[in-house]
Amino acid sequence: MNIAITGASGFIGRRLVRQFIADGHAVHLLLRRLKAGQEPGIPYSIWDTVQSEPPLEALSSADAVIHLAGEPISQIWTASAKQRISQSRAEGTERLVSALSRLSHRPQVLICASAVGYYGSRGDEILSEASAPGQGFLSDVCVAWEERAMSAEALGIRVVRLRTGVVLGGEGGALPRMLPQLRWFAPGRLGSGKQWMSWIHAEDLVHLILHCIGSAELRGAVNATSPNPVTNTEFQKTIAIVRRVPFLFPVPAFAVRALLGEMSSIVLEGQRVMPKAALDDGFVFRFPDLDPALRNLLA
Repeated sequence: MNIAITGASGFIGRRLVRQFIADGHAVHLLLRRLKAGQEPGIPYSIWDTVQSEPPLEALSSADAVIHLAGEPISQIWTASAKQRISQSRAEGTERLVSALSRLSHRPQVLICASAVGYYGSRGDEILSEASAPGQGFLSDVCVAWEERAMSAEALGIRVVRLRTGVVLGGEGGALPRMLPQLRWFAPGRLGSGKQWMSWIHAEDLVHLILHCIGSAELRGAVNATSPNPVTNTEFQKTIAIVRRVPFLFPVPAFAVRALLGEMSSIVLEGQRVMPKAALDDGFVFRFPDLDPALRNLLA
C-alpha cells in the first residue's frame, strides 16, 4: 500500500513511518521542513499548510492519506498563536482536500487528526462519538477542522476523524515534558483534580490508525482514547506509584492559569471520553489501563 503522511516528522508521524516501513508499505512524507536525523531513502515533499496546497506528486499514488500536520496546541494561546492553530488545521485541511479533488487516482481513505477537545468541558458526562461538540476555542477549532475533512467524502473518499486524547509515549507526547520532575517527585493534583483525562498509549494510537486504514466499514468520528479514562488525581497518583516518588501538594487552579493563560483549560477542564466506535469495530487495546501503560513507558 502507498501511504502519504502529513506532519510526518512529529511524534506520532515518526512512529507511523517506522511501523509502515516495517510492514512493507511505501511511504511518502509531507514535511514543513526537512529536519536533521530524517531517515534517508524515504521520498518526501515540503508543504507549509498555511501557504499553499500540498504538491500533487506527493498524493498521486496514495492509497491512504494520514493528515497529522498542524501548529502545536501546547503553547501559550496568544492572539497570533490562536490564529496559527486555527489556520494550520482548518485551512490546511481545506487545502489538502482541494489537492485531493484534482487527482485522477484518489486515495481510498483519509484519516484526519482531531482532538477530544471537540467535546469541550463536560464534567462527568460520558462522551461517545455521537456526543455534540462543546464550547470554547479548542472545540471551535476541532469543529472547523473536521468539517473541512468531511468535505472529502464528496470525492468518494472514506474519511475518519480521529479525536485523540492525551498521548503517552517515552520519546514524545505528554510524558517527556514531565520526566525531569518525575525523577524526584510527582506533582499533586492540578486544580480540583476531578477533571477527567482521556489518554492513550502511543503504541495503541499507532495501531488504531492502522486499524482505521484496514477497516473499510469504519468512517466518521473515532475517539482515539483508552477505554478507561482517569481523573487528574488518579493520573498523578499512578505516576507517583509507578515511579516510587512522593505525591506532593496540589497545584491550585489560579497558579496553573497564571502560568498557562487560556491554554490552562486543557489541564483544568476535561472530557470523559469512550472509544465506542473503535471497540464496536473490534479494535483491541494493548494498554487499556493506566498503571501498566505507565510501567511500560517509565520502566
